[in-house]
Formats: sequence, C-alpha cells, structure tokens
Amino acid sequence: MNNSTPTANGNDNKKFKGDRPPCSPSRVLHLRKIPSDVTEAEVISLGLPFGKVTNLLMLKGKSQAFLEMASEEAAVTMVNYYTPVTPHLRSQPVFIQYSNHRELKTDNLPNQAQDDPEHAHNFFSSLWTYLPEGQRAQAALQAVSAVPSGSLALPGAPTNEGTILPGQSPVLRIIIENLFYPVTLEVLHQIFSKFGTVLKIITFTKNNQFQALLQYADPVNAHYAKMALDGQNIYNACCTLRIDFSKLTSLNVKYNNDKSRDFTRLDLPTGDGQPSLEPPMAAAFGAPGIISSPYAGAAGFAPAIGFHQATGLSVPAVPGALGPLTITSSAVTGRMAIPGAGALPGNSVLLVTNLNPDLITPHGLFILFGVYGDVHRVKIMFNKKENALVQMADASQAQLAMNHLSGQRLYGKVLRATLSKHQAVQLPREGQEDQGLTKDFSNSPLHRFKKPGSKNFQNIFPPSATLHLSNIPPSVTVDDLKNLFTEAGCSVKAFKFFQKDRKMALIQLGSVEEAIQALIELHNHDLGENHHLRVSFSKSTI
Repeated sequence: MNNSTPTANGNDNKKFKGDRPPCSPSRVLHLRKIPSDVTEAEVISLGLPFGKVTNLLMLKGKSQAFLEMASEEAAVTMVNYYTPVTPHLRSQPVFIQYSNHRELKTDNLPNQAQDDPEHAHNFFSSLWTYLPEGQRAQAALQAVSAVPSGSLALPGAPTNEGTILPGQSPVLRIIIENLFYPVTLEVLHQIFSKFGTVLKIITFTKNNQFQALLQYADPVNAHYAKMALDGQNIYNACCTLRIDFSKLTSLNVKYNNDKSRDFTRLDLPTGDGQPSLEPPMAAAFGAPGIISSPYAGAAGFAPAIGFHQATGLSVPAVPGALGPLTITSSAVTGRMAIPGAGALPGNSVLLVTNLNPDLITPHGLFILFGVYGDVHRVKIMFNKKENALVQMADASQAQLAMNHLSGQRLYGKVLRATLSKHQAVQLPREGQEDQGLTKDFSNSPLHRFKKPGSKNFQNIFPPSATLHLSNIPPSVTVDDLKNLFTEAGCSVKAFKFFQKDRKMALIQLGSVEEAIQALIELHNHDLGENHHLRVSFSKSTI
C-alpha cells in the first residue's frame, strides 16, 4: 500500500499540539508517535487481541498510522483498554485515538482478489515471494481480509503454530497442572480476556485435574491466547496452564455461577434456586458481546496484583504485546506481581520455630528453604536456638516456602513457619558475639531461581520421600549413589536412572523426613569430575 493519505475527509495528519477535540467512536484508529523502524506486523499486533484487523495505512514519515478494525465494537474495546495502559512498540509509548475517518479505502488490491477468495489466495501466494519484508505483513493482512475467516494459511508460515487452521475452534480446553492455589472462573476470565472477547466459560474437575472450556468470539483470539499462554504459570512456580483447541465449536451454558458463566446471557439462573446475576454484578462482567476491561473483576473485587515476570505469567513476545495483566483480589494476595515490576510489597522474612537446636544450622535452613526461593539471610536466635529467621528474595517466595514446609518433620521435630514481624534480617555489628548463627547468602552461587524464566520454576513440588537427582557424571554408578545416601543415614527403597538422560535419577527413601534431611546434607555434594549433585523433591514415585 502506498503511504498516501486515505481517501476520506479529515485532518488527522495535521499538527497535534495541545488537546484535539475528541472524535466520536470509529472503527478506524489513529496511532501517533510510532517508531520510524516499526514494522507493519508490529502495528497490526496491537489490534489483534481485540478482533480482526481489516486495513492498515502507515505514514512512517509522520510517525503515524491508521488501523481499521472489523467493527466499531472492537475499536472501542481497544481504545478503552489502551487508555489507562499505554501500549509500547520497540520500547516507545504509542498513543491511540479514534480517527475522523469511518473507513480506509485502498485501490491496491485487484478487484478479482477482493471478490474471489480463491483468486485472492493464489494472488497473495505468488505475491509473497516478491514483496519486501516490510510489505509482507500488509499483503498478509489483505489476504486474511479477502478470504473467509479461518480458511487461509499464509505462504511460508508454519501451519501448526503460526497460522489459523481451517475450521479451527474458538473454544479452548484448559488444564491447570500443579494446582497449589485455587484458580477461579474470574481469574481465568481476566487472564484470557486480554486476548479477545470471552463469551463463555465452564470449569470442572476431570481425572483429578481442574479443567475449563473457554469460548472466544473469534478463533483468531483463541489462537493468540493459546500461543501466548500455553505452558505459563498463573502463580509463582505453580498452576501451570496447558491449553489445546477443543473439538467443540460452541459451549452450552445453563447457569451463571462460580462454575460456569455465559457473558452474553446475564439473565441465566445460578442453578441453586438463587436469582440470576444482579445488575451490578452483570455490569462488572461487561455488556453482552463486549470484552470486559482487564481492570474489572467480579462485583466487589478491586484490581489487585498481576504476575511476576520471572516467576509467574507474562505475555510472550507477540510484537506490541499488551501491558501488565491484572488480577482481582479473589486471587491469592501476595503470590503474584506485575510484569516488569519488582518484588511484591509484603513480608519476605519467615519466623521458623520448633527446630532441633542441636542439629540445625544456618546452611541447612538455606538449603531447605532454597528449594522454594532464593534465601538471602538466615539468623538462628542466639538465646533461643530452636527459632530462626529466614529472609527470602521476595514475599511470594516466602509464602511458597511457608506453605510447603510448615508442618514437615525435620530432625525429629515438626517445623513451623509463619510470617515474621521483621522486614529484614540484620547482620551482627562488628565485634558483636554471634557464634556464626547469622549468615548472609545473598550472593550465593547455589540460588536456584536467580535466572529469570529458569526451568526450576516449573519443578517446585512439596516435600516427598522421592528425590530427583541431577548433574550426575557418567562414571557414577547406581551403587555409588545408593551408598552415598545410606552413609547419610537414609534407607534406600528404590532407585532408577532416567532412560533418556543418565545424568538424572530418582531415589526413593524411607520417609519424607529422611528425604528432607538427605536434601539438606547432599545437595551440592561433590561427585568428582567437576560435578556437584543437585537434589530436589520429585512429584513422581518409583
């Protein structure tokens, strides 16, 4: 498409000094201050989560663009979303408002291609090879506009992941793995509304797994949601989303309650003899057919917290991806953070009580609590050595460690962990008697979670009698490892190497307490050949 002004009346291209009188809603949106090196695909991606993009005009010399959505409704949703959350392209803020234009008219597409979908497919397939890279997105956009939704695979694009397949369903099947915290229908609605209009949700339990069926207004929205969210964690190190396309093409929701919801039928009964949703509740979920604002939750819930970029859910690299994802306060307070932000406000220091004062050490607590987060400091109380303070990297890690370890047996006593009133563990002053009871581990090389996006975040499990061993050198045998654990006072019940990777193994001990003590003693044990044993709790048994 030529970078000429659109054939419509208006003065969108004039100076924008000061506030311009606001335009009435239009399906054509005017984008200002776009980076000079931005691609058509990146600009188009700003609109895709809200619906179909039907046209684009780039005015790179003026750092402006016009984006035409398929409907005014989609444009309104997009403007409403980006008003409080400024979108960024290539790290630069982009400003979006309604255009004076009602539509963008272009004459570049041959008439036959506009009228004949089959011809359009052939035309764009041949054109694709010869277009400069910057214009390919334009051709792709026009091809998708010319061909009925869901029936075109772009040339050269992978058909299994990057393209909408023919007949692809707008319904997603969602399985939540490692369900350590509750996931509600409202949480799912806010996560998935980020990618388009959610029409219906049904939640249920099958094969002891929490699952959901979620229907979008358009298969395109389902496609982008699956690409962005599959494999992501809702909460730190748990509640992993596994997403696939359902064989169903539509959901039949009979009741609006905490298990199912039809956002287009707010008059449905709750199914338990109670009346249907009250108007305030209905308003919180948006008018029928309109995407709810990502900042609106269920009635009575205020916006709370989103997700931590390194440990929780963040939107992957779809160009121009949406801003911070927010969650209602029905989510678990203190266990999520906003992408790009620091740690959550809250207490990261734990008070650990009922320890065995004869056997516990700062290093032992560092290793054990380090399974669930990066431990910065440990202090065993000088006058009451059965108590200790453990400072984690942030509040969410402290919460995770507390939930997993409180109530576990360690050295013959039941450990208790609660949030401390202290905000940090103070190091002893110079000359102050401490007996080595306070240790600073903030720069320890043994931190498991210092790398953002580390796979260790996906492999956090409650203490169990079965341990996962890794970083085993080739020369170490089954007997070598069994003897190592036996000498540490453990009774080995079973052992097996991984078939595909002999660097890893599972070992089953006599009890969970034995496994906890073995992890403390043998994690980072030197096996020779510059290999140090890595030990963690396993979700599997032998």
